[in-house]
Amino acid sequence: MTSNNFRLAAIQAAPVLFDKEASTQKACTLIVEAGDKGVDFAVFGETWLPGYPFWVDGPVIDLTWKASAVYLENAVDIPGPETDALCAAANNAGIDVTIGVAERDPFTEGTVYCTALTISREGEILNRHRKLKPTHSERIIWGDGDGAGLRTIARPYGRISALNCWEHQMMLPGYTLAAQGTQIHAALWPGWEKTPKSDDYCWSRQLLLSRAFASQAAAYVICSAGVRLKEHIPERWRPLGVWEHTGQSAIIDPRGEIIAGPMEGEGILIAEGSLDIVRAAKAACDIAGHYSRPDIFELRVNDELASGCVNFTSDDGWTDSDWEEAFDSPPHEDD
Repeated sequence: MTSNNFRLAAIQAAPVLFDKEASTQKACTLIVEAGDKGVDFAVFGETWLPGYPFWVDGPVIDLTWKASAVYLENAVDIPGPETDALCAAANNAGIDVTIGVAERDPFTEGTVYCTALTISREGEILNRHRKLKPTHSERIIWGDGDGAGLRTIARPYGRISALNCWEHQMMLPGYTLAAQGTQIHAALWPGWEKTPKSDDYCWSRQLLLSRAFASQAAAYVICSAGVRLKEHIPERWRPLGVWEHTGQSAIIDPRGEIIAGPMEGEGILIAEGSLDIVRAAKAACDIAGHYSRPDIFELRVNDELASGCVNFTSDDGWTDSDWEEAFDSPPHEDD
């Protein structure tokens, strides 16, 4: 008999900036540590691997392009050595993991996506969701995502989902996941909370939007934030600017109430959850069920995986249908 109870974790830690190998090793160590604590589902922050591209908020100088080139070099292929290591760690720890990665486009290798990668306790890639629309200056470095990963995944302890940062501001992605019955949601953030000024209009709002999602979807939300302080930025890159991300991860119940956090510093934030509480909240308000009006509103979702702007029609060419086998046969490998 499956238990109604589960243990959730936000892994709040600083990656090793511009070093995907070292960051992967650190992530694997943290995954195993979370497993030792009896966690069922652990979540890292936005583009944790190899780190949030902090320099996009600064002026464009020669070093900007060098940093962007190194960022591309350290982007993650799916599948690839880094995802293989993460899958092995999740399997070893016996937990499910969602981690933010900068995913390299397999066609051009010149674009990266802000991707929420979900891995099972069996060591398999369950889903990858590319951020639909990077926010403000993030558009300098990240490409637009697609709807292929905009789905929930049934796990033994509940149905899970994931979104990146201001996708929680967009409303429709969240409704799409609520309509698929999400019960436990990973909200990935760069880790930036602030006291707004009267002329501020664009900042993370991670806690506000995570709590709103939890209440609207009647789901637990693991608001997992990154950490990046001045000492985490290699000396070479500090002329690009130093904007510190201090974390403040939290875990929120299906009523929208904080049950753990906000957290300071590096560590693993843990909270207990129960499907009984999820069901009670959905009984009160199921926004895609008894609290909806399908006779008035209709939402259509394009769930096809983006596959570049060039279609090759020869027998040896790469076609859209090949994406179905992309995890097993990356397009750059020779037959």
